[in-house]
Amino acid sequence: MSTAAATGPHRAAARRSLEGLALGDAFGERWFPLFRERRQAYEEIRARRTPEEPDWHWTDDTAMALGLFRVLDRYGEVRQRELAHAFALGHAADPARGYGHGMHDLLPRLCREPDRWPELARELFGGEGSLGNGAAMRVAPLGAWFHADLRRVVEQATRSAEVTHAHPEGIAGAVAVAVAAALSARGRLSVAEVVSLTPDSATRDGLARAAGLPVTTEPWKASDVLGNGQRIRADDTVPFAVWTAARHPDDLVSALWATAEGFGDVDTTCAITGGIVAARTGVDAVPADWLRRREPLPGGGEHR
Repeated sequence: MSTAAATGPHRAAARRSLEGLALGDAFGERWFPLFRERRQAYEEIRARRTPEEPDWHWTDDTAMALGLFRVLDRYGEVRQRELAHAFALGHAADPARGYGHGMHDLLPRLCREPDRWPELARELFGGEGSLGNGAAMRVAPLGAWFHADLRRVVEQATRSAEVTHAHPEGIAGAVAVAVAAALSARGRLSVAEVVSLTPDSATRDGLARAAGLPVTTEPWKASDVLGNGQRIRADDTVPFAVWTAARHPDDLVSALWATAEGFGDVDTTCAITGGIVAARTGVDAVPADWLRRREPLPGGGEHR
């Protein structure tokens, strides 16, 4: 499928999700300098005072989501060799976006030999493959793209994850976030339904705990139970981010503030939450100042 053919509700929902993902990523990244003073950071977040920096730059979360969106836009589906090459080119263009150690090892090799993605992805971490949160952090726009067909969401999310995250946990995290984004785009986000479509895994177990956690729970308490991404693993990241998205399914700003209260890998948790919620809401209700401060996306001007 060519770019010209990639039009309609699926692309619009995916672009909304991408805008929200990038906003969450850039918003979350601004909190890291304050985390050395945890009490001060918490007071700033609870008071809903945004970080002072005039420019909010996004990280590898958004860079990789852009690569995935471009492949979907060009082909209408995940083509794994092409996705491997898109990720590699994004890294080569700007390797200082905050990529993890595994991606710094993998992506330059994929740039030279994208056809070898199956073996190269499996070689990471002593041959176990990555169980990190990287496949989950970038995938929400894919879920929004295929939101009309949840079976396709699961299949395409799996294919997108396998290119870099061969471990079952990394794949499960991507499936869960993609399903959550698809449900959000359909206006029926439910943690329990995400659980039902997530492969058997520690990530699924964490989501099951999230499904039983009352929405009245303080986010910082929820992050104690579910994890906040501090270990950079899918099972330590995805349950909390999906829970905060489901807690505020129609309010992107409130969802991001709640996610930030969990601290941890806050750019990634906010990117996941932002991508899920914005698949439904877009970013039009976000304060104009936030959108001005967030680094623009290539092909910008599509806030809707």
